[in-house]
Order: sequence, then structure tokens, then C-alpha cells
Amino acid sequence: MAKDSQVEPAKEGFLNDVFKLRENNTNVKTEVIAGITTFMTMAYIIFVNPSILSDAGMPFEGVFIATIAGIILGTLAMAILTNYPFALASGMGLNAFFAYTVVIGMDVAWQVALGIIFFEGLLFIALSVTPVREMIVNSIPMCLKTGISTGIGLFIAFIGFQNAELVVGYDATLVTIGEVLSGPGLVAMVGLVFSGILYALKIKGALLWGILGATLFGFINGVTPMPDGIIEFPTFAAWNEVLFELEFAAVFDFGLIAVILSFLFVDLFDTAGTLVGVSQQAGYLDENGDLPKASRALLADAIGTTGGALFGTSTVTTYVESASGVAEGGRTGLTGVVVSFLFFLSLFFMPIVGIVPAAATSPALIIVGTMMMTNITKLDWDDYTEILPAFMTMVVMPFTYSIADGIAVGFIVYPLIKLFTGQGEDVHWLVYVLGVVFVAYFVFL
Repeated sequence: MAKDSQVEPAKEGFLNDVFKLRENNTNVKTEVIAGITTFMTMAYIIFVNPSILSDAGMPFEGVFIATIAGIILGTLAMAILTNYPFALASGMGLNAFFAYTVVIGMDVAWQVALGIIFFEGLLFIALSVTPVREMIVNSIPMCLKTGISTGIGLFIAFIGFQNAELVVGYDATLVTIGEVLSGPGLVAMVGLVFSGILYALKIKGALLWGILGATLFGFINGVTPMPDGIIEFPTFAAWNEVLFELEFAAVFDFGLIAVILSFLFVDLFDTAGTLVGVSQQAGYLDENGDLPKASRALLADAIGTTGGALFGTSTVTTYVESASGVAEGGRTGLTGVVVSFLFFLSLFFMPIVGIVPAAATSPALIIVGTMMMTNITKLDWDDYTEILPAFMTMVVMPFTYSIADGIAVGFIVYPLIKLFTGQGEDVHWLVYVLGVVFVAYFVFL
């Protein structure tokens, strides 16, 4: 026993010095298990993100590599700058906004959209070293934050139903139900029920197992194609199709102001909410409810976003799935290092990832939308000046197929209804400014 007790500190000595393991009441084994757990719960993104961005015309294999590169950069930046066990990846909702609202809906080239994200990341880097980013987050009313996150959840779920062909176009009513018991619809339904059961049983990696299960079922009804192999070295020539393929000429076009603002707000709220929620679970918040090293965490997030745009993927942000690793005892950046290493290994399994049909990833979109809907409980249902702006924000997004329009409508309705009910002084001046900006957006564009 004495010999073991001497070997263990020696083995962990270097890692303890780097990640302060003993100070955080953890050890290498715990951090490795936490990293594996976090990886399992968020690995679905390497299937879903390329699927979504390929709908916008981006090459699937190139985005697959870019997604993993963005994960590694953002997660390692968080580990190094903060020593927190938070993992980062291309954000759900933000990738849908990128593909379906900006590129498809607004007919913006995906190269220009990447340029917007890169510009946003640079702006966030500048704001993260000043109190400005925190001030912006604090100035936005909670009802609009809730409306935005809930609306994105509805929008993501709607996209999932469409990708599975469970919801299809219909002239008389715009949309109607598709085939539920055959083809892609059946694959999606099987995956959805399977994933739901796993979630109910609190199985780690429920979304990932759901995607894999639906993909396997797809072999039965011919939706999933047979793979050409299992392991394959990354084809970096495919990455060159998206790597550094940014265009800046049109970024500052007046017509894209609302898009830039929408990216900024969604990323701000998503990051802030995730950081606070996971940090509370990890016990990082101080007596005032503030997060120590918050500016560093936001800086790591901004670095991930900027690097991700250069690599060829949508906005990289802190992942709420990091909470699963925290629940397993992860308390330091070593958890993030393990997550990054596992995603690096996943680079060599492109043949398997490439056969996953959209119908198999649709359940993940629907379930993520379900989880985001839980934010609606935070609304004050007795205050109509809070409910109406939040409601307009959340329903306009799926109804208009535009996250930007939902945000714009919310920022217009909120200050107006507050002003004309005698509560104008409760509205932050910045919200009035943004309301005017969005009115100009609708008038001139």
C-alpha cells in the first residue's frame, strides 16, 4: 500500500501542477472519466453539424473536419485560460441560423456568412477584455432571453421534422404531416422513441446512441447506405474547400446588420446561460452569484468562434453537455483535454459518419429543441408586458423560418408595450436603441 501511495502522486505530479487537481478535489482518473462522459453526450455534433451546414451548400467532409478542429481549439482554449471542465463546439441553433436563415433564407453565400462569424469573434475578443460584453448581456430583459432560447428550440425541432420528412410542404395549409411509417419518417420515429427512452433512463450519450440506433435501423428499410469502410485517414483536401474560405467584402453591407446583431445576441445569450448554469452545478459561482474568471471563459469562447470560422464551421460556443462531465466529478481543464483528444480520434471514422442519413440526426434536433423549450418556465406568466414580447419572439422564428426576424420582432414589441403601459423607465436604454435599429431593418430591407 505504501508503495502505491508513493507511485500515484508521482504519476499525477505533472498533471496536478498544470491543472491543480488536488486543489480542486479531483484526480486523473476522475477527470478522464468526466472527459469521456462529456464526449459521449456531445459527440452527436460531428454527425449533426455537417448535415445542417451541407444543406447550405458546404461540403460535408470539409465541415466534418472543421467541426472537430473548432471543438479542439475552443475546448483547449477554455482548459488553458480558465482550467474549467467546459467543452466547446459548433452551437446548435447557431448552425441552423447560419444554414437556413442566413444562407438559404437570405441568399447569403456561406463564405460571407463565415466572414460574419469571424468578425463577430473578433468583436467578442475585444469585448471580452472589457466590461462591455457583460453590460450588454445584463441589459437585455430576461423575457427576451427566454423567448430567444425557446424560439430557437422550436425552430430546431421544426428543422428536424422537415429533415425527417415528417413535416412536408402542402399548398392548402403550407405544411402537413408526411410519411410516418415508412422511409425517412419511420427511421426518425424509431430514433426519436429510442433516444427518448435513453434520456428517460438517464443513459450517458443518449443523443449519440439514438443517432447510431436510427442509422442501424435505416439499413432495414434502405434509408442508410452501406459504408465503404470503417477507419480512414482524414482527406485534408476536402478541408481545403472550407478552410480560410471567408469573404469579407459583403460583411459590412447594411442589409446584413440585422444578421450580425442576431449572431451577436444569440451567441451572447447562449454562452452566458450555459456558463452560469454549468458553473453553478460545478460550484464555481461566488457568494454574489458571479463566475470567477468569467472574462477568460468568454475570451476562450470568442477564440473558438474566430478559429471555427477560419476552419470552416459555424459559431463555436460553450456546450451545456459539459454538465454531464461535471456530474461525473470533472473540475479542471484536464477534462477538456480528454474531450479534445477523443474528438481528434473521431477524425479517423469519416466513412461511418458519412453514411448517417438526415433522418437519423433529426431526433437529436427534436430532442435538443425539447430541452430548450424548458426555458419557458422562467417567464412571469402574470405580466403580459413580459409574456407578449417573449411569445412573439419564440413563434416568429419557426413561422418565418428566421431566427433574426424573431429577435427583431421581440426587440420592437418589448420597449413599445413597456412604454405605453407606464413602465418605460424599467427598460434599459440599449434596448430602445436596438428596437430602433430593428425597425429600420424592417423599413429599409
